[in-house]
Amino acid sequence: MSQSTQDLANREYTVKIEQYFSRGWELFKQYALPFVGYMLLVTLITSVASRLPYPLGFNEDNRGGIVNFLLSPPLTAGYYIVGFLLAKGRTPVFGDFFKGFNKYLQLLLVNIVGSLLIMIGLLLLVIPGLYLLVAYCLAIPFVVEKHLDFWTALETSRKLVTKKWFSFLGLGVLLVLLNFAGALFLGIGLLVTIPLTFCIVVATFEDIVGLNGTSAELLDT
Repeated sequence: MSQSTQDLANREYTVKIEQYFSRGWELFKQYALPFVGYMLLVTLITSVASRLPYPLGFNEDNRGGIVNFLLSPPLTAGYYIVGFLLAKGRTPVFGDFFKGFNKYLQLLLVNIVGSLLIMIGLLLLVIPGLYLLVAYCLAIPFVVEKHLDFWTALETSRKLVTKKWFSFLGLGVLLVLLNFAGALFLGIGLLVTIPLTFCIVVATFEDIVGLNGTSAELLDT
């Protein structure tokens, strides 16, 4: 990695929301059908897993769901992995969506530790939790693209995002609205808006952080 985590945390940058939406759409269009296909597959997997006996699946009170909790981090990372490959001008294959399992432990720890800290923050007058919810938005991309361990990824994301926290909050609100609009069309629009959301985050990371020179490490580590 050409930049140290300290360099990243200290750098100055501008959040260019319009550019990220445009670039994200460009990335999505390059691989639209596989993105939609993967979204359908993930939906099927999570739906089946949710129906497993409690606590592996959910009960009538929506408690449990251990299998979905364990599968969510690498499946989520799949969108980023393919998005980063497209951003580097590479041609992905469908199997690349599942390369997140190669970094399973770090991704799971990002999810567990990040969620726990956000939950504690929400219990402490809400504001600390909201701060962390936004500040950790680049943690998974840091694990996937820069190969950071979970804690370094969380802290680097937090320090970097904090510099322009309100701009990232604005970006997050727009992404929520984008998916709300997708949900209005009987939920079918989410097949586009959810993958597009990840592509927009990839575009954000590409501009602010920069990408590794090759995709070999991403796919083989």
